[in-house]
Amino acid sequence: MTDETSGDTVRAGLSEAEMRERLIRLAFGGDPRRLDGFCAAIREAIPPDTAAVLRGSAVTGYRHDDHAPFDADGPGTSDLDLTLVGDDVVRLYRAFWIPGINSRPLSDEDPDICPTLLPLRRRLMHMVGRPVNIQGTRDWIMFVREHLMGQPYLTLVGKLESP
Repeated sequence: MTDETSGDTVRAGLSEAEMRERLIRLAFGGDPRRLDGFCAAIREAIPPDTAAVLRGSAVTGYRHDDHAPFDADGPGTSDLDLTLVGDDVVRLYRAFWIPGINSRPLSDEDPDICPTLLPLRRRLMHMVGRPVNIQGTRDWIMFVREHLMGQPYLTLVGKLESP
Protein backbone atom coordinates (compact mmCIF):
# COMPACT_ATOMS: atom_id res chain seq x y z
CA MET A 1 0.00 0.00 0.00
CA THR A 2 1.12 3.53 -0.65
CA ASP A 3 0.41 6.74 1.18
CA GLU A 4 -1.93 8.82 -0.97
CA THR A 5 -2.15 11.94 1.16
CA SER A 6 0.82 13.99 -0.01
CA GLY A 7 -0.14 17.46 -1.20
CA ASP A 8 1.98 16.95 -4.31
CA THR A 9 -0.04 14.04 -5.71
CA VAL A 10 -1.87 14.98 -8.93
CA ARG A 11 -5.12 13.22 -9.81
CA ALA A 12 -6.68 13.79 -13.24
CA GLY A 13 -4.94 17.15 -13.51
CA LEU A 14 -5.61 18.50 -10.01
CA SER A 15 -3.15 18.40 -7.12
CA GLU A 16 -4.32 17.11 -3.77
CA ALA A 17 -3.25 20.44 -2.24
CA GLU A 18 -5.44 22.33 -4.73
CA MET A 19 -8.41 20.01 -4.13
CA ARG A 20 -8.02 20.24 -0.34
CA GLU A 21 -7.94 24.05 -0.45
CA ARG A 22 -11.04 24.11 -2.66
CA LEU A 23 -12.88 21.64 -0.43
CA ILE A 24 -12.10 23.64 2.73
CA ARG A 25 -13.24 26.86 1.08
CA LEU A 26 -16.42 25.50 -0.52
CA ALA A 27 -17.72 22.93 1.98
CA PHE A 28 -16.12 23.89 5.30
CA GLY A 29 -16.39 27.68 5.30
CA GLY A 30 -12.64 28.12 4.99
CA ASP A 31 -11.97 26.35 8.31
CA PRO A 32 -9.50 23.44 8.02
CA ARG A 33 -10.41 22.32 11.55
CA ARG A 34 -13.92 21.48 10.33
CA LEU A 35 -12.41 19.22 7.67
CA ASP A 36 -10.22 17.62 10.35
CA GLY A 37 -13.33 16.85 12.42
CA PHE A 38 -15.08 15.43 9.36
CA CYS A 39 -12.12 13.14 8.68
CA ALA A 40 -11.97 12.07 12.33
CA ALA A 41 -15.65 11.08 12.23
CA ILE A 42 -15.01 8.99 9.13
CA ARG A 43 -11.92 7.37 10.62
CA GLU A 44 -13.89 6.33 13.73
CA ALA A 45 -16.70 4.71 11.71
CA ILE A 46 -15.04 2.80 8.88
CA PRO A 47 -13.57 -0.71 8.90
CA PRO A 48 -9.78 -1.08 9.24
CA ASP A 49 -7.85 -0.94 5.96
CA THR A 50 -10.55 1.24 4.39
CA ALA A 51 -9.69 4.51 2.68
CA ALA A 52 -12.03 7.47 2.27
CA VAL A 53 -11.89 9.79 -0.71
CA LEU A 54 -13.99 12.74 -1.79
CA ARG A 55 -14.99 13.19 -5.42
CA GLY A 56 -17.19 15.55 -7.38
CA SER A 57 -17.87 19.25 -7.34
CA ALA A 58 -16.49 19.80 -3.83
CA VAL A 59 -12.99 19.03 -5.18
CA THR A 60 -13.37 20.24 -8.79
CA GLY A 61 -15.47 23.34 -8.09
CA TYR A 62 -18.13 22.46 -10.68
CA ARG A 63 -20.73 19.82 -11.47
CA HIS A 64 -19.76 17.15 -13.96
CA ASP A 65 -23.07 17.22 -15.90
CA ASP A 66 -23.53 20.90 -16.66
CA HIS A 67 -20.37 22.54 -15.26
CA ALA A 68 -22.43 24.68 -12.87
CA PRO A 69 -20.38 25.88 -9.89
CA PHE A 70 -20.53 24.21 -6.49
CA ASP A 71 -23.69 25.33 -4.64
CA ALA A 72 -25.04 26.92 -7.85
CA ASP A 73 -28.58 26.36 -6.56
CA GLY A 74 -27.92 28.09 -3.23
CA PRO A 75 -25.90 27.50 -0.05
CA GLY A 76 -25.87 23.87 1.06
CA THR A 77 -27.41 22.54 -2.17
CA SER A 78 -24.39 20.68 -3.52
CA ASP A 79 -23.76 17.31 -1.92
CA LEU A 80 -20.49 15.76 -0.88
CA ASP A 81 -19.59 12.55 -2.71
CA LEU A 82 -17.72 10.41 -0.20
CA THR A 83 -16.36 7.10 -1.45
CA LEU A 84 -15.13 4.45 0.96
CA VAL A 85 -12.59 2.17 -0.66
CA GLY A 86 -11.92 -1.37 0.50
CA ASP A 87 -13.12 -4.95 0.45
CA ASP A 88 -14.69 -4.89 3.92
CA VAL A 89 -16.76 -1.76 3.34
CA VAL A 90 -18.12 -3.03 0.01
CA ARG A 91 -19.54 -6.05 1.87
CA LEU A 92 -21.73 -3.70 3.96
CA TYR A 93 -23.82 -2.62 0.94
CA ARG A 94 -26.99 -4.23 -0.44
CA ALA A 95 -27.28 -2.42 -3.81
CA PHE A 96 -24.65 -2.07 -6.52
CA TRP A 97 -23.84 -0.51 -9.88
CA ILE A 98 -21.39 -3.42 -10.34
CA PRO A 99 -22.33 -6.31 -8.01
CA GLY A 100 -19.81 -6.81 -5.21
CA ILE A 101 -17.47 -4.17 -6.66
CA ASN A 102 -19.02 -0.70 -6.85
CA SER A 103 -22.07 0.13 -4.73
CA ARG A 104 -24.83 2.57 -5.30
CA PRO A 105 -24.42 5.56 -2.98
CA LEU A 106 -26.09 5.60 0.40
CA SER A 107 -28.25 8.68 -0.16
CA ASP A 108 -31.74 10.12 0.19
CA GLU A 109 -32.67 8.08 -2.90
CA ASP A 110 -31.31 4.82 -1.43
CA PRO A 111 -31.44 5.27 2.37
CA ASP A 112 -31.68 1.55 3.22
CA ILE A 113 -28.82 0.05 1.22
CA CYS A 114 -26.22 0.24 3.99
CA PRO A 115 -27.70 0.44 7.50
CA THR A 116 -24.26 0.17 9.13
CA LEU A 117 -23.20 3.53 7.65
CA LEU A 118 -26.44 5.45 8.31
CA PRO A 119 -25.20 6.89 11.64
CA LEU A 120 -22.01 8.12 9.93
CA ARG A 121 -23.99 9.70 7.10
CA ARG A 122 -26.27 11.50 9.55
CA ARG A 123 -23.30 12.73 11.59
CA LEU A 124 -21.44 14.00 8.53
CA MET A 125 -24.52 15.78 7.15
CA HIS A 126 -25.02 17.47 10.51
CA MET A 127 -21.39 18.60 10.45
CA VAL A 128 -21.55 20.14 6.97
CA GLY A 129 -25.20 21.17 6.65
CA ARG A 130 -25.63 19.49 3.28
CA PRO A 131 -26.25 16.00 1.85
CA VAL A 132 -23.38 13.52 2.06
CA ASN A 133 -23.66 10.48 -0.19
CA ILE A 134 -21.49 7.49 0.71
CA GLN A 135 -20.47 4.93 -1.87
CA GLY A 136 -18.40 1.77 -1.36
CA THR A 137 -15.98 0.54 -3.98
CA ARG A 138 -12.86 -1.50 -4.67
CA ASP A 139 -9.52 0.26 -5.11
CA TRP A 140 -9.16 -0.51 -8.82
CA ILE A 141 -12.38 1.40 -9.54
CA MET A 142 -10.62 4.54 -8.29
CA PHE A 143 -7.82 3.87 -10.78
CA VAL A 144 -10.41 3.61 -13.57
CA ARG A 145 -12.15 6.80 -12.44
CA GLU A 146 -8.90 8.75 -12.35
CA HIS A 147 -7.00 7.44 -15.35
CA LEU A 148 -9.72 6.38 -17.78
CA MET A 149 -12.56 8.71 -16.85
CA GLY A 150 -10.50 11.78 -15.85
CA GLN A 151 -12.20 12.11 -12.44
CA PRO A 152 -10.00 13.52 -9.68
CA TYR A 153 -10.43 12.55 -6.04
CA LEU A 154 -8.99 13.74 -2.76
CA THR A 155 -7.84 11.16 -0.23
CA LEU A 156 -9.16 12.04 3.23
CA VAL A 157 -8.43 8.91 5.26
CA GLY A 158 -6.22 5.88 4.78
CA LYS A 159 -4.35 4.57 1.80
CA LEU A 160 -5.19 3.11 -1.59
CA GLU A 161 -3.45 0.21 -3.29
CA SER A 162 -1.05 1.15 -6.06
CA PRO A 163 -2.13 -0.05 -9.51
